[in-house]
Amino acid sequence: MKRTSPTAAFDEAPASPDLPRYVLRLYVTGMTPRSSRAIANAKAICEEHLEGRYDLRIIDVYQQPVPTRGDRIVAVPTLIKQLPLPARRIVGDLGDTGRALAALDLKLAG
Repeated sequence: MKRTSPTAAFDEAPASPDLPRYVLRLYVTGMTPRSSRAIANAKAICEEHLEGRYDLRIIDVYQQPVPTRGDRIVAVPTLIKQLPLPARRIVGDLGDTGRALAALDLKLAG
């Protein structure tokens, strides 16, 4: 049986100093309208600005409370950028794309 590490996708990503791989966690509360907007906005930002070089994990705090405590989540939705460093937190539904991109150390295209 082949064993894979939790970071296997990150480890197998092509190394490029110009295009780092992003590891993100989005904490939400069920399928509330705000959580749904945060999920849609996070996916859109990732697909448009990080295509093929991100790992987005969506965590429902009702279904998985343990990671919530470990990451010290006090408000939801919250997006945590774990990698590349420095780690960052964005609270809200990510509707302000410019603010979200700035927090992720990305720039608006064009």
